[in-house]
Amino acid sequence: MTKRRHYLREVVPPGPTAWADAEKAVRRLANQVDERKHPKTSATVNQLLDQHFELLTLERSTMDTYVRYADKHIRPFIGRASVGSLDAGVFDSLYAELRRCRDHCDRSAYIEHRTERAHECDPRCRPHVCTPLSASTIRQVHFVLSGALKRAVRWRWLTTNPITEAEPPPAPRPSPRPPSAQEAARILAEAWKDPDWGLLVWIAMVTGLRRGELCGIRWRHVDLDTGVLALERSIGQRSGQTWEKDTKTHQQRRIALDPETIELLTEYRDRCANRAGELGLELAQDAFLFSLAPDGSTHLLPDSVSQRYGKLAKRLGIHTSIHKLRHYSATELIAAGVDVRTVAGRLGHAGGGTTTLRVYAAWVSESDQRAATSLFSRMPARPLQPRSPLRQPKYPYEKLAIAILDEIAAGRFAVGAFLPGQKTLATERGVAVGTAHRAMDLLREAGFVEVRPGHGFRVVARPEAAAPIRVAQPLPPASPASRAEGAGNASSRTLLNLELRLGTTTLSRFMAEANPSDAGELRGLLTDAVRRVAGDADVSLYELDLRDASGLLIGTFVATRPA
Repeated sequence: MTKRRHYLREVVPPGPTAWADAEKAVRRLANQVDERKHPKTSATVNQLLDQHFELLTLERSTMDTYVRYADKHIRPFIGRASVGSLDAGVFDSLYAELRRCRDHCDRSAYIEHRTERAHECDPRCRPHVCTPLSASTIRQVHFVLSGALKRAVRWRWLTTNPITEAEPPPAPRPSPRPPSAQEAARILAEAWKDPDWGLLVWIAMVTGLRRGELCGIRWRHVDLDTGVLALERSIGQRSGQTWEKDTKTHQQRRIALDPETIELLTEYRDRCANRAGELGLELAQDAFLFSLAPDGSTHLLPDSVSQRYGKLAKRLGIHTSIHKLRHYSATELIAAGVDVRTVAGRLGHAGGGTTTLRVYAAWVSESDQRAATSLFSRMPARPLQPRSPLRQPKYPYEKLAIAILDEIAAGRFAVGAFLPGQKTLATERGVAVGTAHRAMDLLREAGFVEVRPGHGFRVVARPEAAAPIRVAQPLPPASPASRAEGAGNASSRTLLNLELRLGTTTLSRFMAEANPSDAGELRGLLTDAVRRVAGDADVSLYELDLRDASGLLIGTFVATRPA
């Protein structure tokens, strides 16, 4: 490395055994020379990195990233240090500095100018604020050093790799933040103002392609007859230079397209061919799918695609990037029940789905919960248990609840009136306060009273008005004739606020005009509501709360299976 002889020296202290110790030192040093394992080689970290990068085989953009990390974060600190002097403390100190400030300032105040050229300062030139380097970037710095030092061990520059004792920051947990369905709809609606740009955003949503892969698609990769998109190449960009390369995982993949996307691509190809024909050009089969050139001879720049999408999202007030559309496609597929291996194949994840599971674990869990709900909807129906305390009382709070219901039915407490407080009620009835509290909770669960904060329990329904709504016998589906007859009776029909529940979980709320005493019509409303949220699920598992226009609970409708 240095083109100079390297002398090994060791000082033996004086004493009666100095001669014997000197002979041992000579043998030890000679053995190190013979095995070329002396740990104190004079090669520096800079020399090791230069040799390492010359022999390293990586994709161009990855290599540029590693070299940039080495030039900015490694060489300024330990570049001149001898490779043999490195230990865990050196690396831990380096990582601590990277966590302090990514610009490696000397802790003195200065102004960060928007450009290094001569200019007049504006609000973009602001005082420097130390920002730590991200944990993922520090780990990449660690990987660069680890690879170089492994090579030094193979070259016998070192006996062991000292970086194995260092502690880089832990890998951050993946946290993809895809746009919501509403945000995706807004983004797509804004993008469709330019049909060509709208198609690019559409393709990104339905396929989950990376931006470089989007720019690298050629018309020969699109088979409109079979509806298959073949991903073979990608566009790389770094420091103003672009080049065509393999995909990120160096594997080709084929993605099936839906009929709507095939129709959009067919219309887009006709537009491109017409534009080229108007200029006397021809759209070649090898032309790029997305191009600013009329004949498709040039590709879009990945950075330009990101910038245009970022400006679109900023106009809509949505904090996102075009890479998040890849997360959107993955999460929608997983939520729809598509298996992880298929999702991994469409996204181009290596490892048979390991990366997909690691990144999208939260959505896989959500999909599993939906699967559990689907299974529950197909389980045999359990016997219906009345929620009302109108049964043989067994406990004191049940007896108290029935006594209060009798007084409500007798008119002592009208609908809308407030019941006495629990302490007052306990004193009047000669029961404990806890018994009164449980009785009121039972009435609330049955739908006869409601809690008004600061006022207490208010009566919302009388027993004779709420009881007929609960159906305990099988009901036939409502026929069109019965519905038409009910619709003609305007005096019995009213606008109802309806709430569909599964157990204690509210699934949907909606309004409908119906006759609250027509069981057939109520069953039809329940069936339609269940189909909207759960498909062909068993309607006997669901309950439909009926409230009037003011929000007062009329009752709860439950339909059992026909015998």
